[in-house]
Amino acid sequence: MSAQDILVLAETNQEALADISLELLAGARQLAGGTGGQVVAVLLGPDGAKHADALSAADRILVIDDLQLAAFSPEPYLAVLESVVSSEGPRAVLIGSTTIGLDVAPALGARLDAPVLSGCQQIVVEGDTLKVTSAICGGKILADVEVKGSPAILLVLPGSFRPTEETGAAQVETLPSPVALKPGAVTFEELILPEAGDVDITQQDVLVAVGRGIQQEGNMEAAEELAHALGGELAASRPIVDQDWLPTTRQVGKSGMIVKPKFYLALGVSGAPEHQEGMSSSDLIIAVNTDPAAPIFEVAHYGVEMDLMDLVEPLTEAINARKGEA
Repeated sequence: MSAQDILVLAETNQEALADISLELLAGARQLAGGTGGQVVAVLLGPDGAKHADALSAADRILVIDDLQLAAFSPEPYLAVLESVVSSEGPRAVLIGSTTIGLDVAPALGARLDAPVLSGCQQIVVEGDTLKVTSAICGGKILADVEVKGSPAILLVLPGSFRPTEETGAAQVETLPSPVALKPGAVTFEELILPEAGDVDITQQDVLVAVGRGIQQEGNMEAAEELAHALGGELAASRPIVDQDWLPTTRQVGKSGMIVKPKFYLALGVSGAPEHQEGMSSSDLIIAVNTDPAAPIFEVAHYGVEMDLMDLVEPLTEAINARKGEA
């Protein structure tokens, strides 16, 4: 262990490694290059060892094997993390800005008397200082912060780092809990999933997202036809869902789903920071909006300033015609 190491809390979701874990690993890899330390991934739970291969880009993987950690519960997680971070003494601890991360990071910082930064998007090392760009006020303001104290607890926004393809021969250490654990005041009872029958937009390669610019519910059908012509599915920004034009399972953004399709076509989406948080890591983003100052153009790879309704039907016809020729 070293005071220059970067520790990552790896999360699992329904017995699978969560995407945020690989993103944090990539960020930790970059930071460790600046500090000269190692990347240490921490997996909590009795089945944690089965995820070790996916985290092989780490230098060390600590698997804390205890039945009390089989499902997330704040108090057991906090007790273990407090002990692990105290003994490892890392320069920084990267935690995803997820429901789990938001639950444990502030309390962990309080227990360790350590600085906690939320909304972290960029993190670099300059000498003995971590320089962090943090999104605050719902992403409307970006704050540049210098952190000299350690360990720094950094809540990282999903999509801030692209998962690394680097692999290695990480040293896996399976250990019992360093502290005695017992059920806390809050315990896991049941995971309630959305009703079946709708698509999972997080698994789609192509998404056509509609915003206020769609103007009226009657235009939704044309947008959906375009999505299907492209081989994708329809998604939406929050105003569309608030009007019940699409179910919440189709909402992209901070209060919806985090998506990373190969192609994201934003039709009439203004691109508020909360929406960008859910789609900015898409491989290719094309935005169509009548407002040249719309924030969506800041993250789009290509942009078109026009009324989406002048584009949707002709584009659908052209795509279907091309398919017919094929």
